[in-house]
Amino acid sequence: MTEKIEWKQELLDSEKFNKKQNNLLKNGAKSLTESWLIGALYIRWKKLKGIREQPSPNCSSSFQEWNKKVEDADVCQS
Repeated sequence: MTEKIEWKQELLDSEKFNKKQNNLLKNGAKSLTESWLIGALYIRWKKLKGIREQPSPNCSSSFQEWNKKVEDADVCQS
């Protein structure tokens, strides 16, 4: 069961905000800059709630590693 979290209302109830932040939380963003501010407020809410996201795995590799795998595959096929 998925429960809809009213993070905006929880944030409004927990902190004191200036007029702009209060307006953004109640009415939503109307520009790219305002959407960034809402994103920052969302991160603030997650910190208040103690929510931590799992770090993404390191999926990077170097060209040398990739090239070695290709060469090893070529040797196995020969």
